[in-house]
Amino acid sequence: MAFEHITEAVNEMKQAGTFRSLVPLESAQGNEVTIGGKSLVQLSSNNYLGLANHPRLKQAAIGAVEQFGAGTGSVRTIAGTFEMHEAFERELAEFKHTEAALVFQSGFATNLGVLSALLGPEDVVISDALNHASIIDGIRLTKAARRIYKHVDLEDLEAALKETQDYRTRLIVTDGVFSMDGNIAPLPEIVELAEKYDAAVMVDDAHASGVLGKNGRGTVNHFGLDGRVALQVGTLSKAIGVLGGYVACSNDVRDFLIQKGRPFLFSTSHPPAVVAANREAIRVMKEEEELFDKLWANTEFFKTGLRDLGFDIGHATTPITPVMLGEETLAHTFSDKLKDHGVFAQSIAFPTVEKGKARIRTIVTAEHTRDDLERALAAFKAVAEELNVTLHA
Repeated sequence: MAFEHITEAVNEMKQAGTFRSLVPLESAQGNEVTIGGKSLVQLSSNNYLGLANHPRLKQAAIGAVEQFGAGTGSVRTIAGTFEMHEAFERELAEFKHTEAALVFQSGFATNLGVLSALLGPEDVVISDALNHASIIDGIRLTKAARRIYKHVDLEDLEAALKETQDYRTRLIVTDGVFSMDGNIAPLPEIVELAEKYDAAVMVDDAHASGVLGKNGRGTVNHFGLDGRVALQVGTLSKAIGVLGGYVACSNDVRDFLIQKGRPFLFSTSHPPAVVAANREAIRVMKEEEELFDKLWANTEFFKTGLRDLGFDIGHATTPITPVMLGEETLAHTFSDKLKDHGVFAQSIAFPTVEKGKARIRTIVTAEHTRDDLERALAAFKAVAEELNVTLHA
């Protein structure tokens, strides 16, 4: 039978208790979602600012559909570039304080397109060990040499820079915020090392766009490094609340990627509704600064509550807060039990994280109320007691 080994692998995951099914939501994304007819506090969404269901974004999308239709009918390089696509990229560049920006179909596609196009056999990419899977896959598509440095280890990064001085381009690549642990890259020190050794820096700000920096401009702006980072990759699918990815860069890099970036070249452009909603999201972020205040107040409250209960939340300093449980089956069972207590918080296990480091990854948003978070903390405490999880309060 064709793909018999696939059937065996699926059955093995089911027997081991590590197989996870998709969970269909029956409501709009928000502080609460409906699953199986039950309302649950949502702690697994990347909708940091609550923009996915923001009335201004919805109205912008509706207006764009009525004026420009449901789709574009072509890739950008043939007949699929509407004026709104280029206007949005100009607005993104201004927002990110860069010369230019180019939008891709997703954050994943952005990393694939940028790394595979810009690096060749004469170059080397130097990558943090815990970078996102899209960076890893983008590196695999290049013909460049590669050096992986230990997670946020500046000594190992400097050693890598010393070892690779004969290459044409040395590109240091790091997440701005690491998606599974919620810690922030030591970007000032990385940039200083890059400048010392004549290297370039690429930051993937998927979980920092809309979270860190003035009005959500990201880690580069957060650390006051505008103009010192060559490539800023971001997503439009998380805090921005819609869909897509982008690279903020120089004019020359943008022009080159239009010619050589394969995900850009061979994918139909974003529909008018997506472009219009993304543009409105940037405006909301500039004008509704109270969203950021609420996001960070909720973050501090929830982290403090989890620590006070005795949960291990690692070194997270952002709205991403992992509740470390270790065993894969325990994490999955814990997540399932949380649903019984009115909370939707998904478990994360191997291969997304290392074996033995399974966790419940929680993300609070600006939409959560204090009551939502208190209910969630009570649920975590109750499930820990049910499953005899050792806490350290």
